[in-house]
Amino acid sequence: MTDTQGGRFVYETATSIDGWIADGDNSLSWLFAVPVEDEDQARLAPLAAPVQVMGSTTYLWVLEEMGALEDPTNWSRAFAPAEVFVFTSRELPVPDGARITFLSGDVASHLGALRRAADGGDVWVIGGGDLAAQFMEAGVLDEVVLSVAPVMLGSGAPLFPRRLDADRLSLVSATRVGEFARLTYRVSP
Repeated sequence: MTDTQGGRFVYETATSIDGWIADGDNSLSWLFAVPVEDEDQARLAPLAAPVQVMGSTTYLWVLEEMGALEDPTNWSRAFAPAEVFVFTSRELPVPDGARITFLSGDVASHLGALRRAADGGDVWVIGGGDLAAQFMEAGVLDEVVLSVAPVMLGSGAPLFPRRLDADRLSLVSATRVGEFARLTYRVSP
C-alpha cells in the first residue's frame, strides 16, 4: 500500500498469546514482567521510525509508567528523535521539550501531515489496536509487526478489533527473540 508519497505505515506492538495488547486496567505491566536479555531489547523495541503514532490511552500509560512528566529526559531517552503524534479528543499533559502533536478526528484527514513529518520514512502506529484498525480502514496500513509475549491475559484491550482476513496478510518473517515470537506480516489492499 505504500505509495510514491513516502514510507510505510507499520503497526508495531507487543501482544499476549491470546491477542490482548493491554490488560483490563489498560496496563502493560504484564509485558515488562517477561524477562528480556539486554541483547534482545533492541530487537523487540527498535524505535527507529521518524514518526510514531498512538492513542490517548497508550500515551497516558507511557507518561505515567516512565514518569515522563516528573523527569522529561525519560521521554526523550525513549522517543527522541522521533516525532510523536497522539490521537485524542481531550487536552493532555506534555513532558517539557517533547515533540508531541495532538490530533483529533478521522485518521484519513491527517495522513498528509503524518507523511510530511516522516519525510519519506516510516510511520509506526504503536498503540492501540483500534487506532491501527483505523489506519487499515483508511487504506494505508502496510505492515503488522507483533512481538508475541508468553502470557495469556484472558481479557483487555484487543490487538486488532476488526476483521482482517488471511488473504490480506502475508507472513514476511517469524523469529524467536528470547521468550518472544516476533512476527511480521505484509498487509495487502
